Amino acid sequence: MATVAYCVKCKKKQEMKDEQIIEIKGKGGTTKKAVTGVCPVCGTKMFRILGKQQ
Repeated sequence: MATVAYCVKCKKKQEMKDEQIIEIKGKGGTTKKAVTGVCPVCGTKMFRILGKQQ
């Protein structure tokens, strides 16, 4: 799936490894989709909220 997200520890965008799509709570009782994974360089947990799907 090759999702790109910002790594806080490396301070640059990296491709996630071992990514999973999850659902998080949104405003007003709705849910949003997000992707979590691991930085391939330093091993820090990465997170990216996905936009609205049409």
